[in-house]
Amino acid sequence: MGGPADGLGRVPHLAPPLLLLGGAAANMFSPKPYYGLPLLACTSMVAGMSYSFRSSALFALAAGAVTAGAAWYTGREGAALVSDVIAVLVVSLVGLWVKWLVDQQGRNLAVALTVAEAAQRAVLPAPPTGIGPLTVADRYVAAQVGAAIGGDLYALQETPFGIRALIGDVRGKGLPAVSAVSVAVGAFREAAEHTPTLHDLAGRLDRALDREGERRRGTEDDIEGFVTALLVQIPPSGETVTVLNRGHPPPYLLHDGIVTCLEPTHPELPLSTGLESPNGAPVEETFPFAPDDSLVLVTDGVTEARNAEGEFFDVQRGLGRIGPCRADELADALVKAVTEWTGGQRQDDLAVLVLTRGE
Repeated sequence: MGGPADGLGRVPHLAPPLLLLGGAAANMFSPKPYYGLPLLACTSMVAGMSYSFRSSALFALAAGAVTAGAAWYTGREGAALVSDVIAVLVVSLVGLWVKWLVDQQGRNLAVALTVAEAAQRAVLPAPPTGIGPLTVADRYVAAQVGAAIGGDLYALQETPFGIRALIGDVRGKGLPAVSAVSVAVGAFREAAEHTPTLHDLAGRLDRALDREGERRRGTEDDIEGFVTALLVQIPPSGETVTVLNRGHPPPYLLHDGIVTCLEPTHPELPLSTGLESPNGAPVEETFPFAPDDSLVLVTDGVTEARNAEGEFFDVQRGLGRIGPCRADELADALVKAVTEWTGGQRQDDLAVLVLTRGE
């Protein structure tokens, strides 16, 4: 059964024929024979909200015909009848012109959005759904309406050292953030193939961001601020997961229905801060990774999502309620839980990367 929303959705489609009937009735039965002209004149303009241009033009012709018929019925002839019809048709033509302009702008906008999304996805391509022993799922919800990506980033690839993954968050928004995303992802894809440790890999990313930031300083696409990053390495066997956290929200390990937050033992600074690490060399931490375990990587769009009362979303509890499931189902359920918690408000870019080990 349809609810109230279904009825409201039909209102725009019902409005034009109701305006025709109302205008005809007003012209024929009101004290003055032209009271229905405003209703008839705006019929095609209202039709343009939910009908095609051709259908709107048919409504314009119908409005003119109804005007002529109602005038004839009430005895308005000659100049009075002609003036009524011309008035309705002129306003209808204006409505059709507005409809044409809106449709043209809509087509231009659709092309622009398609090109922008293609360009953004070239910067941040979707990872494979399966790699080695892992099943992979990714989800991205940009805070900026109409954008495919923002300042969050992730990447995944198979290397001589095992499967390596990156998830991060660029400080800032807009085009400068997307520029930093392209630098970080590009540096990761090149350096992940050649650096033996995650510590070395983080150093390569750090230097790449610093170099690009210096090169673009003072330009319109200046890269400002730091980048939080979480680097992950899983051997070909899939038996362990090694994590290096550079100021990013920690990952969550799901094992036998238990959710564990892998908080770093020694918190580290984000990339490209220009500061020395407070703990010397950043520490890589290794954890068991059993068959059917899932590692969930998120950005602060998940961990800092707030409800109407200003309370943060509890990721560990939210994942615990989802329970064991496939990687794609887990990613979808987490995004849905965050969306429900925030009431659908886009507070920040949101990225989720799920890595589930097979048998």
